[in-house]
Amino acid sequence: MGGKYRITGDRYPRMRRPRHRRRIILGIVASACALGLVGWGTLQLIDVFGGRGSTAQAAQDTRPCPDSTAGPAKAAPPAAAPPAPASLTVNVYNATPRSGLAKRTADELQKRGFKIGKVGNAPAAYDKKVAGTGMLLGPAAAGEGALKVLATQLAGAQLKTDDRKGADLDLIIGGTFKELTAPQQAAKALALLSHPAQAPAPAKC
Repeated sequence: MGGKYRITGDRYPRMRRPRHRRRIILGIVASACALGLVGWGTLQLIDVFGGRGSTAQAAQDTRPCPDSTAGPAKAAPPAAAPPAPASLTVNVYNATPRSGLAKRTADELQKRGFKIGKVGNAPAAYDKKVAGTGMLLGPAAAGEGALKVLATQLAGAQLKTDDRKGADLDLIIGGTFKELTAPQQAAKALALLSHPAQAPAPAKC
């Protein structure tokens, strides 16, 4: 070839592309991150199938529910048991014009375990003045116990307390009275009074 420059020898220069070091470094970093993610996922699968995850979840589920109120919860004190019929003395009075009701009612109450005191006509303050099936009278201390026990024997009766000194109760037969509550129903009401239904258990978290 002619000209100023000539190529001599049997070797020719090779044209190479410049190396991109940044791409190589980024590729290495990406590969390391991918390997790390694969390893972390493998460990999670081992924990789940090995039982660690379920155990931790079960332990978390068995923890007690947090109490939003201040201080530990306190159980309500048990209610006082009502008195037994045998411990109650009942005076039976008839406030109606029908004769014989006081005696028959007193005899039936005695069969059901109550003690009987006075039997006769109602005092003037109540004679022919008691509406409904009847009225039960007693001292103020009997309002939440003894009177409720006696009320299981006469459905619909009025309950009233006064300032009497003794503990005796009065059953005054009213104008619509027919008979005492049926023995089976009275016994059921008395059992419910002695053993009230328990409160429901608190809901789980």
